[in-house]
Amino acid sequence: MTGRIAFQGELGAYGHQACAQARPDMEPMPCQTFQDSVAAVRNGDAELAMLAVENSTYGRVADVHTLLPESGLHIVDEAFVRVHINLLAIPGTPLNAITSAMSHTVLLGQCRKFLTEHNIRPVTGADTAGSAQHVAEIGDPAQAALASELAGEIYGLDVVARHIEDLDNNTTRFLLMSPHLDTTRRGDGKMITSFVFRVRNIPAALYKAMGGFATNGVNMTKLESYMVGGQFTATQFYADIEGHPDDPNVALAMEELAYFTDHLHILGVYPADPDSKRP
Repeated sequence: MTGRIAFQGELGAYGHQACAQARPDMEPMPCQTFQDSVAAVRNGDAELAMLAVENSTYGRVADVHTLLPESGLHIVDEAFVRVHINLLAIPGTPLNAITSAMSHTVLLGQCRKFLTEHNIRPVTGADTAGSAQHVAEIGDPAQAALASELAGEIYGLDVVARHIEDLDNNTTRFLLMSPHLDTTRRGDGKMITSFVFRVRNIPAALYKAMGGFATNGVNMTKLESYMVGGQFTATQFYADIEGHPDDPNVALAMEELAYFTDHLHILGVYPADPDSKRP
C-alpha cells in the first residue's frame, strides 16, 4: 500500500517507528496531536492514522478511547513497538558532561534509575522526537534528550547511552485507523474484534453481558471503562476479544451482549500482531 500514514509527534517519534515497522512502504506524516492525525485521514491528506493506545509501563494513553469511537475511522491493524529509550546528545559529548535530559514526561518516568544514578536532571519536553530536535538546535553538550535511535539519526545526535529504560519489556501498542471497515480474514493467525458498548440500566447488566463471552469460550483480552460526557452515570466500555464476528461462538456472545446493551459499536476487525504478548 502506498500513500501517507499520519502519526502524532515529530519525525523520529515512536509513532514514526511504528509506521516504519507496520507500513514501511508508506510515507510518514507527522501531526501535532492524535486528533490532527485522525483529521488528516478524514480530510484525505493521509490514508491511515497510527494511534498509540497503551504502554506496558505507563498504561492507557489519555483520552484515546474517547477519541476512537468519535473518530469516524475503523481499526484495521495493530502494532506492538518495543520502546527502547536512548540518551542522545550532540556529537562527541561524553556522559559525564550531561547535566539534564529532555523528553516527554512519560519517558522521563521510565528512566528514573538511570537519571538518578548519573545525576541528570529531567526536563519535560513536548514529545520525544521534538526534544531531540531541540537538543540538536541548541547545541549545548550539557543538554541531552531521551528518544529513539531513529530520532538520533534524523537530527544528527550521538547515542551516549543505549536502552536505559528501567523495565526491559517496555512496549507500546498502536492501532492503525482507516476510513474503511475491513472485516475480511487476513493472515494465518488470530483475529481481534474491538468494540465499545454501554449496558442497559438494569441490575447486574454488565455481569450478564459478559456472561456470554465466558459461556461461549470467547477470550476477552481487554475490558476498560470510562465516563461519557463527564457524567458519572454514563459509563462506556471498550473491549478487545479474540475471534471474528462470523465465528459461531463470537456471534452468539455478541448477540447476548446486544441484549443487555443500549449502544454497541464495532471499532474494527483485524489480525493480531504476531509480536504481541497475548496468550
